[in-house]
Amino acid sequence: MSKRYTALLLAGLLGLFALAGCGSDQDSGSEPDSGTSGKSARVATSDDDPVILDANGSEFNPSKVYAETIDGVVSIRSIFGDVEKSPETASIAGGSGFVLSDDGEIITNAHVISNGTGEKREAADNVYVEFSSGDVLDAKIVGFDPFADVGLLKVPTDQVDMKPLTLADSDKVVVGQPIAVIGSPFGEDQTLTTGVVSQTGRSVMSLTDFQIENAIQTDASINPGNSGGPMLDGDGHVIGISQQMKSGSGSSDGVGFGVPANSIKRSAEMLRDDGEPKYAYIGVSTQPLYPQLAEKLGLDTDQGAIVSQVVKGGPAEAAGIKGGDREMIFQGATYDVGGDVIVAVDGVPIEHAEDLGRLVGALKPGDTAELEVVRDGDHKKIEVELENRPTAITRP
Repeated sequence: MSKRYTALLLAGLLGLFALAGCGSDQDSGSEPDSGTSGKSARVATSDDDPVILDANGSEFNPSKVYAETIDGVVSIRSIFGDVEKSPETASIAGGSGFVLSDDGEIITNAHVISNGTGEKREAADNVYVEFSSGDVLDAKIVGFDPFADVGLLKVPTDQVDMKPLTLADSDKVVVGQPIAVIGSPFGEDQTLTTGVVSQTGRSVMSLTDFQIENAIQTDASINPGNSGGPMLDGDGHVIGISQQMKSGSGSSDGVGFGVPANSIKRSAEMLRDDGEPKYAYIGVSTQPLYPQLAEKLGLDTDQGAIVSQVVKGGPAEAAGIKGGDREMIFQGATYDVGGDVIVAVDGVPIEHAEDLGRLVGALKPGDTAELEVVRDGDHKKIEVELENRPTAITRP
């Protein structure tokens, strides 16, 4: 990557949670130029390479994974404003991505190619994609999904031979599974790190008031510039993309998170078809229910989602769903109780509170969902007409 952009590309982490890419609205620092071109030497495979087994018993060889996928991994440079005419107000963000299809589709994080907040989030003015060959192409922003933090780009295919990577089924990812992460931390492109899947099904912050569900947690090193880069299994298939890290020190000595492949697939389909994401929205905040809490509340069920708040003007309020009316401290945690407990959506039981978002998320705006709730000891079925999810919500 050109030294011309080095200082502008490097960014520090802000706060306890930090997006792993360098969104231009977060740029805050720089690193000295190392005097190198930023190109990493290819890792050659050999019979002496260390080999470990993944959770399915198949071979995991990081060198082999790297060699087989690196031509499908890209570095991304996003420009906001006019760098040449108004350098004092312009900014540049750096990140990573991967080739999704033969026709030039590129996946990255939404925060790599956009900045701003809520409805005011805007796309970058120019985006450039650099391949492992050194070729740099202008990219068109097809769209971005701030709810899943996924961005879709498209580049011409007449100058570079596209090497698309395959999306895995992220529902099959298991804890302990070894993974390889490739990206451009601090602008050092084609960097490989390895680790394991530390946990699945995490909920992490998105670019909206809603959380990303089913995020993949890893101990693999993730730093600014990694955002949008692929997280790969032993077969070289993409299980997710690096998205953010949690660290008390602002370094990679923390916990990394990735957007799962199944979310990437869904976002890409929506952006390809409509240019924007459309998610069903019910308008409630929930808390988990578990056996000891259920006993304390005198409920006849120990599975479901406690409705702690109902969003004003939302579908749930219109349907008559009730939120909590008082706070209760139990086992060191605070709960908003006295409202409904949602135990099923369209007849499908809710085992964990997170299931509500997953079940509603599988529906479309305009659909009607039948919610089974427990209210004052009685089971009731309430129909809710789902709306299109807003980026920001008004809480009571």
